[in-house]
Amino acid sequence: MLLKAAILGDLKAVMAKEVKDAETAVSRGVKQATDGLKEDLRQQVTGAGLGNRLAKSWRGEIYPKGGMSVNAAGFVYNKAPEIIGAFATGVTIKNKRGRFLAIPTKYVIRREGRRVTPVDFEEAGIPLRYVPPQGKRKIGLLVVDNFRITKKGKARAASARGIKTGRVATVVMFLLIPQVTLKKRFDIDSVAKKWIDQLPELVVAAWPDKKEAT
Repeated sequence: MLLKAAILGDLKAVMAKEVKDAETAVSRGVKQATDGLKEDLRQQVTGAGLGNRLAKSWRGEIYPKGGMSVNAAGFVYNKAPEIIGAFATGVTIKNKRGRFLAIPTKYVIRREGRRVTPVDFEEAGIPLRYVPPQGKRKIGLLVVDNFRITKKGKARAASARGIKTGRVATVVMFLLIPQVTLKKRFDIDSVAKKWIDQLPELVVAAWPDKKEAT
């Protein structure tokens, strides 16, 4: 018995369609995995109480941009790697230049988007007075004298009249502590492994002719 096999249709067209389907499936699967990983990492940050701003520092990119490819790749990265790294591993932070870390209170307003330090007060001609630990208070303080608290809860230098009439206050600007220990808040590796393991299934599910083929 002689058996013969033949391919119906244009072989080149069939192969071209298979390649196109593969490019679409891989690209869509990689995008889903990349987006899923990014969102899970963001949820870890917000779930740890670290806020939306830090959560959104997780970003994702798909390559090639604007096209489909069987070599598609996803890249998830963070724009605040030092902060994320500290909470992902757990670290103890100390002041390398002095004995204490100066932690600003709510009365210290950020300047030009950056954190204000005791040095900024000195440069602005605002003297800070050191109050050593005493009693149950185990931390030192840096305070400013002759200030006032506005109705909006902000600290402002008192006027000459206010000082004369005694309508002034001493305001705590910084808390002085020897060190801060950041506990591990989330696990990046476990989330990454989850989406890497799911990638083959995502690619298969994204195959254009999957339903027809089954």
